[in-house]
Amino acid sequence: MSHPIRAARRRIQAEHESVVDGIGACADAIVEPWDTARTTNREAVVGGLHRSLEETGIHGSLPDVLADVVSATGFELQACPVPAPPYVVVTSRGPILRATIDPGRLVIRFDAFDVVRGSHSDRRPAYRRRDDVRLTVVLE
Repeated sequence: MSHPIRAARRRIQAEHESVVDGIGACADAIVEPWDTARTTNREAVVGGLHRSLEETGIHGSLPDVLADVVSATGFELQACPVPAPPYVVVTSRGPILRATIDPGRLVIRFDAFDVVRGSHSDRRPAYRRRDDVRLTVVLE
């Protein structure tokens, strides 16, 4: 693990655990009414998670998290991040934060859902709530 990745992960774990917990709580809230452990309705996951993140204020705080994490790496952002692409994107797995820094593109994923693909190509993927929120930090 490179220094910027390690620094980014440590900053999130030390200073932004409430955001990680909040993402998990938002994911829990959208799966609560489901009658099964998974859904094939991508919009229920992406749209529901996006709305829940906005309603709780977490979505609006994600650019600040990104700026703080980049600062912890010792690098600077080329522009002020906003809660929209390319900096913040809500996917079927969870929010992704992205920033271009000197050594490359820093990508931070908060996976609250797993995508389950069936063995038949004609079946739509299913989305299942993870037991936790998996944090992944990479430098591309």
